[in-house]
Amino acid sequence: MSDDVLQQAREALARAELIHDETAVNAAVRRMAAQISADLSELDPVILCAMNGGLLPTAMLMPHLLFPAKYDYLHATRYRERTSGDELHWQRKPSQALEGRHLLIVDDILDEGYTLEAILHYCGIYNPASVRSAVLVKKEHARGVRPPVDYIGLSVPDRYVFGCGMDFKGYWRNLPAIYALPADMEGH
Repeated sequence: MSDDVLQQAREALARAELIHDETAVNAAVRRMAAQISADLSELDPVILCAMNGGLLPTAMLMPHLLFPAKYDYLHATRYRERTSGDELHWQRKPSQALEGRHLLIVDDILDEGYTLEAILHYCGIYNPASVRSAVLVKKEHARGVRPPVDYIGLSVPDRYVFGCGMDFKGYWRNLPAIYALPADMEGH
């Protein structure tokens, strides 16, 4: 990344509005983990992290999922470090056998739903016993395909958000809270 993009990332955080602080995020993760545990703890699930955004939400959930599970990841993206998406690009498909397994896909955000819908469709081709999905945040709007999500941590307004796995031009996925970009910086 250029120094210009790095400076934009610094400016984005400096001017951002805090939407959910770390305490709210952690409470949402624990709530999701309790629901996931109640549903999946006896099913020997495969938990699939949707990279890159799902890395932090998956890592936050893992210590609270106190049952045996296999973990894997997949990487399908529409954004590729931009603030708007286009066609889906597969970077990596899961290596675990999916047939007959109970699957949980973990991602950072449900925005328009095209990426999650493609992931759910892909997993369904392999005849799993069940497929569930979990997102840390759901954006409040009605655009896109909006596939079903079984576990939702928090809602966010229809703004560009980052932190907790969500990025601004590749930066700030590591933040423990969720921020909204100022309107005049969206689309840059």
